Amino acid sequence: MSIDVVDLRNFYAQHLGIVARRFVGRGIRKRFDDTRGMSVLGIGYPTPYLGLFREEAERCLAFMPAAQGVLKWPTNRPSLAALVDEFELPLTDSAVDRVLLVHALEMAHDPVALLREVWRVLAAGGRLLVVVPNRRGVWARMDTTPFGHGRPYSRSQITHLLREAWFTPTGWGEALHVPPVARGWFLRSAVAWERMGRAIAAPFAGVHIVEATKQVYRAIPARRERTRLVPALEPALVSRFRPAAMLARTSIRHIGAIAGRLKRDSESCRSLRIRQRPSKI
Repeated sequence: MSIDVVDLRNFYAQHLGIVARRFVGRGIRKRFDDTRGMSVLGIGYPTPYLGLFREEAERCLAFMPAAQGVLKWPTNRPSLAALVDEFELPLTDSAVDRVLLVHALEMAHDPVALLREVWRVLAAGGRLLVVVPNRRGVWARMDTTPFGHGRPYSRSQITHLLREAWFTPTGWGEALHVPPVARGWFLRSAVAWERMGRAIAAPFAGVHIVEATKQVYRAIPARRERTRLVPALEPALVSRFRPAAMLARTSIRHIGAIAGRLKRDSESCRSLRIRQRPSKI
């Protein structure tokens, strides 16, 4: 079930959402460090993080699913956001260089179809970055934030899902080691929580940040229709080159000739019997 776009906007306007955007944005920027002259596409609710690339990228777009809704972005410039069907993106093949999925994969009812559609629009050598809730994290267990909705993933699950959709994971990162407590006094220690979580490599981070590349060598299987052969049977004594009308006339003539021959034979036999009958004395 998708979250309404208004709820997403309200979360990122709160203090906890601002902290989450700061730490997740650092992990995203670490992976997509240089997007100059590239086309960047965000799917889901990526607008809190697309601002990192809007000034340097050649083109920056935000596609939001129809079930979620859409908001104008940026607010004081011509809109770069659109409401789309996430399984039929309005782009040609190999149209973008970088794709960012935020609040998208865990909300999709068919994540494999979504990733394969991303595979279609991603250029050869392009890179995908997925931000997905960690199944073992505290954020996935509390529905007070958007990361507590949808389906969270473990590291092995997201690896299997990406490979099934023709992607190869190349980089991993985590963010949101701080518990989702929206108290001001607690959020002042958020930086310390993040540093401690990265230092000890704690497996309880709130989100996975997974980078993957497109497998351009992977062949798409095509179904081939089976052809059923039906034998054509023909009469053995009838030539296939003779018309049906000619065959009918020939058959009628043969029947008439046989009937005439039988009639003559019967008359000749009768005359012989009359001749051979003995005369009375």
